[in-house]
Amino acid sequence: MTAVLEIRGGALGFGDRPLWRDLDLEVRAGEFLAVLGSNGSGKTSLLRAILGQQRLDEGTIELVGEPVRRGDRRIGYIPQQRMIAPGTPLRGRDLVTLGVNGHRFGIPVTTATERSTVDAAIAAVGASGYANRPMGSLSGGEQQRLRVAQALATDPVLLLCDEPLTSLDLQHQRGVSELIDARRRGHDTAVVFVTHDVNPVLGMVDRVLYLAQGRFTIGTPDEVLRSDVLSALYGTPVEVIRSGGRVFVAGIPDGDVHHHDGEGE
Repeated sequence: MTAVLEIRGGALGFGDRPLWRDLDLEVRAGEFLAVLGSNGSGKTSLLRAILGQQRLDEGTIELVGEPVRRGDRRIGYIPQQRMIAPGTPLRGRDLVTLGVNGHRFGIPVTTATERSTVDAAIAAVGASGYANRPMGSLSGGEQQRLRVAQALATDPVLLLCDEPLTSLDLQHQRGVSELIDARRRGHDTAVVFVTHDVNPVLGMVDRVLYLAQGRFTIGTPDEVLRSDVLSALYGTPVEVIRSGGRVFVAGIPDGDVHHHDGEGE
């Protein structure tokens, strides 16, 4: 499989505190990589670096063999779910259209081809029935489906997801997760999925990048989400419990969150 994303010798810090260093990572076409870790471990900073919004302190990042650059439309981005205020006139269709022509200067004119692209993206996420309604009148799950459509409208080779399931109920978590998984399976899109709770996507994940206290480990979920591995990463006893197909982590040091039990960061 083709390497879509390559990081070599990556290092990034916040002030004089290292977030992570010596990171070598390849994400291949169709691969689903979950990025886990505590608050302040550098998960969102990693996405910002891939998006070209933040420079690494050391190392390189390449997208399909080329240095990453800000505004690369081969990268789709799904942010955290944040409710749009009632009364906001922006329609769901308008939001998705911004993913197609929002990068242009001036007042964008949507062509017939672009309208067709928007229609297809909306249909793909099952949002055709409410895409013409104002975003502020939609539920959190409906809004997030349209954000997925916006991210996919440019047919990206890499999809970055920054805690896209936050604040969604279990039904909508499942629906949004399945949309992302269907995209990567149907189009070989690489997925980098930052989350504080791996359980909704555990069955979809190929590998895990776990960041903690300036260090990291990479492997399959079974290789990484283990008591001995996380204890070594944190430098203190950590217990990983598996029950009913779910993963629970206990003993995370003070100041770090309980990553996999559904609690918010």
